[in-house]
Amino acid sequence: MNQKLSKILLIDDNEADNYLHKLVISDADVAENIVAQPDGKSALNYLEEEGKEAPPELIFLDINMPRMNGWEFLDAYHKFPPEQKNAVVVVMLTTSVFKKDQERAERMPNFSGFLNKPLSEEDLFEVLRKNFPGRFK
Repeated sequence: MNQKLSKILLIDDNEADNYLHKLVISDADVAENIVAQPDGKSALNYLEEEGKEAPPELIFLDINMPRMNGWEFLDAYHKFPPEQKNAVVVVMLTTSVFKKDQERAERMPNFSGFLNKPLSEEDLFEVLRKNFPGRFK
């Protein structure tokens, strides 16, 4: 039996992607809560307000978004207090095919993976098994 994550945060400006990714995560039954934010700025506001008490355990982050893109989000997120971010796994979930994006992501603090959209159940479980060992089969 899997031990569900308390919360997964999706940061993506594409509503259809958020809808699909919520379905994949819900069908896999791996999280108590799934929260979606439309861009990095909204996600930071959410994390500053509601995420202090109950931060997500996993963030799926798009790169190309309006207002604040994924890179800008990671730069700002890096400044959060360690107790609010250290246990959080951040995975880029994007349509970017640029090798430089993947290489840049791998140099970022709190970075745990790079996946191409759309999120599949197989990819989801691979991320979970890698980053939450013993909790998912």
